[in-house]
Amino acid sequence: MRAGPAQVRAALAEAYRGEWGVVFGTIVRMTGDWELAEDCAQEAFARALPAWEQEGVPRRPGAWLVTAARHRALDVLRRRATERGKLSEVAAREAVREPQPPGDERLRLVFTCCHPALPLESRVALTLRAVSGLTTREIARAFLVGEDTVSQRILRAKRKIAGAGIPYRVPPPGARAERLDGVLAVIYLVFTEGYAPSDGSTVRDNLAEEAVRLARLVAAEAPDEPEARGLLALLLLQHSRRAARLDADGGLVTLERQDRTRWDRTLIAEGVALGRESVAGDGPYTLQAAIAAQHALAPVAAATDWAAIVALYDRLLALRANPVVALNRAVALGMRDGPQAQLNAVDALCSPKALAGNHAVPAVRADALHRLGRTREAAEAYRAAEAIAPNGAIAREYAQRAAEGELVG
Repeated sequence: MRAGPAQVRAALAEAYRGEWGVVFGTIVRMTGDWELAEDCAQEAFARALPAWEQEGVPRRPGAWLVTAARHRALDVLRRRATERGKLSEVAAREAVREPQPPGDERLRLVFTCCHPALPLESRVALTLRAVSGLTTREIARAFLVGEDTVSQRILRAKRKIAGAGIPYRVPPPGARAERLDGVLAVIYLVFTEGYAPSDGSTVRDNLAEEAVRLARLVAAEAPDEPEARGLLALLLLQHSRRAARLDADGGLVTLERQDRTRWDRTLIAEGVALGRESVAGDGPYTLQAAIAAQHALAPVAAATDWAAIVALYDRLLALRANPVVALNRAVALGMRDGPQAQLNAVDALCSPKALAGNHAVPAVRADALHRLGRTREAAEAYRAAEAIAPNGAIAREYAQRAAEGELVG
């Protein structure tokens, strides 16, 4: 039975989300031409709408789209070859025109887009465009930059791939683990920009959700990599709290004050299960997922196992010295051992320059001072945090706490 227009559009939208990377990657593998691949993928999706309305949604939408894009690419190659009198080139292309399994295609595309020879911002933009199918406008809006900036990043990345001869492939076994770190770092950066944007805005759910989708893709297609599962677990556990993170005015609600009944228990269950599978890996994403799981499993903030969290932070710091991790550990230490321990840990941070301008440092000091009853000093620290807060909502929170301390003092 033929589907109605609304059903066709819904099916096409679902296919776009799930199959864009496969369609795009197939043409890249077939032709080596990233610009042609994008043109052919776009045309395949454009042709699908009237064709599916007329003929019905195919049983395998992704296969239909790959075939349409491949035929278009071959037509273009034939025309180019005819113009140059080199029809043998088309024969060579046709010899490799059959698509590989979708998982292989997507994984090739992810590793190529995240190649370390590309600048980080170009890796992010190209991954979101080529793998996820986000438009240039959508990427620009997500990162609050101009469309021209995003276009240039993507163009430079494509030129670098072509000019440097970066191969379109999953790295060989000996190099795969090292290269996977770069892939996971790009996904984590995309999620962070959605969950806690660097520009100070509050949250961009669509970007965080796209990072979760990318993490699912890599975890599913690299099942022997514990850190891939660890990253997915971490993102699911953090994303599970999205409904409780903002108040009615759009301000951020701190973890201990969130309404835990609004947390997504399905995501928590999946994240905890993945984290348990990955714990043997003992990598940074796995350890961060274990910390997030401790928060997720506590029915109320007071029931949090802070001793376990401190121990996990100690393991994380042993892997790699990181001042932000050290600051988070100071908070956990304060919850386990009291506010004086928190204050001592903040004041003893070994890399104050790395945290210069970070509003969390005076805020964490202020919290410890407040709990010690040193309200005037706490108010001063909150005012210092307010002065460098990344957005108005956080600044208002610090201002309110400072005012309360000043009244008491």
